[in-house]
Amino acid sequence: MTAKKVPKPRTKPAEVRRDEILQAAASIFIAKGVGPTTVDEITTRAEVAKGTFYLYFTSKEDLVAALRERFIRGFRARIHAAIEACPPGDWTGRLTSFVRAGFDAYLDDYQLHDVVFHDHRPDQRRMKGDNPLLGDISALLKAGAEAGAWSVADPDLVAIVLFQGLHGAVDDAIERGVRDGTELAESLSALFLKMLRPQ
Repeated sequence: MTAKKVPKPRTKPAEVRRDEILQAAASIFIAKGVGPTTVDEITTRAEVAKGTFYLYFTSKEDLVAALRERFIRGFRARIHAAIEACPPGDWTGRLTSFVRAGFDAYLDDYQLHDVVFHDHRPDQRRMKGDNPLLGDISALLKAGAEAGAWSVADPDLVAIVLFQGLHGAVDDAIERGVRDGTELAESLSALFLKMLRPQ
């Protein structure tokens, strides 16, 4: 007499089901790109019905936007944690921690980053303008300036320069096969601190 197979639960919490769809999509997008990937492939990988997909996302583009938001959320969380681990008055440490955490976050998940930010970009300029990381960097610059750690005439403009500099340096490192950004992050941090003209 054979043992009866225990059936899988028919329902899962909504956040778990949504995350499984996102994970399935991310793995396929990384393997073959957003464009060629179909909703059918995503639902097959996630083991859900097509109708279930549309309970959570209106389209494949909507799912890409959700992956982008999740990447940004995780990226910001890593940076905030690194900055907050520094003593409150250590502005050099805070800026250096921002750069190092940014390098690590990009290098750890650059394949997904490239897929959702480069492979699929219907409105790249708007996405850059809406980038919450720019606000985070600007706030750090303003706080450091108020504390007398450096002088910044236009924190919003400098935030753009720092973010684009970090992004470009990481892209170059990835292209060259660098997977440990420690040395490069230190060099970039030193450059940024010179730009900020410490008082």
